[in-house]
Amino acid sequence: MKESEQPRLMKGNEALAEAALRAGMHAYFGYPITPQSEVLEYLTAEAPKRGVTVLQAESELAAINMIFGAGGAGARVMTSSSSPGISLMQEGLSYMASAQIPCLVVNVNRGGPGLGTIQPAQSDYFQATKGGGHGDYHLIVLAPSSVQEMADFVFEGFRLAEKYRNPALILTDGALGQMMEKVVLPPQGSLPYPEKPWATVGRGTRKHHNVLTSLFIEPERMEQINLELQEKYRRLHAEVRHEAIAVEDAEILIVAYGLASRISQKAMELARAQGLKVGLIRPITLYPFPSEAIAKACDHVESLLVVEMNAGQMLVDVQLAANGRRPVHFTGRMGGVIPSPEEVLEKISAIAEHHEPVNA
Repeated sequence: MKESEQPRLMKGNEALAEAALRAGMHAYFGYPITPQSEVLEYLTAEAPKRGVTVLQAESELAAINMIFGAGGAGARVMTSSSSPGISLMQEGLSYMASAQIPCLVVNVNRGGPGLGTIQPAQSDYFQATKGGGHGDYHLIVLAPSSVQEMADFVFEGFRLAEKYRNPALILTDGALGQMMEKVVLPPQGSLPYPEKPWATVGRGTRKHHNVLTSLFIEPERMEQINLELQEKYRRLHAEVRHEAIAVEDAEILIVAYGLASRISQKAMELARAQGLKVGLIRPITLYPFPSEAIAKACDHVESLLVVEMNAGQMLVDVQLAANGRRPVHFTGRMGGVIPSPEEVLEKISAIAEHHEPVNA
């Protein structure tokens, strides 16, 4: 094994930042906010050694518009923030989605609403997956559940963003950002740069200027842009990813992502030890969502349980996938409180005993 491939014990935020450097990121623009400040701190220390531009902007509003400019010029660019800061970026993300400018955004989710708490939560699911800004658009959304995936999904996020000319978002949380685990970092330079003939790099030898804008005054032209975007989102469904664990013989199916999926897997193991046939589907892409995998599981499971660290946001997508064929239950904690495996197991046991009404 090469030295560069040796596992390293790293904090999630730092592994993500190091992965961005190894992925060939040209520039990072961001603003500090707990619990993701280590991303900016790590890059501020390491990026100058590698010729990468890092700038602490005056605000999240400024940062996302710097991303717009650099990304539009063809640079591989990234920003990161936590919930309130991501809210401030929504206008710029809508502009970039319309202008079809790729970038990578990282949301290390904290409890809300409002300024809330610095503790981990999953309450930004709606914002991430339904288009948090204005207009008919989507981000590509990846949900890691480990420090290893915090690093790996940086590469995957850049790849998908550039392939589809669309902003990509890594939706993680404060616990994954702060926890330390062993990680094998992707090798430097292993993510190739695609050609970007659309970039605004000046006329040079070209016969025309490239113009990247989201302003289309004529409604017919704006409709055409929307139709092109919707077609792209249909093509994006080829990128759906999920993990299925012990689903084949499951009678109760848990659906959970990110940190909640780790807790749910432990609860599943405890339930299996008690003789309960429980399986788990972990969505990896939150948009596009693995609806077909959940629908297929409904062919044989008796009921589903959605576990989230919010009031029930992914629950809506699971209910749509189940389409009324099986009861869909929910359990969750809010405001930065992390559910325990025992709490999830208690819910599983109640479902198994038919003590709860459907969708309770």
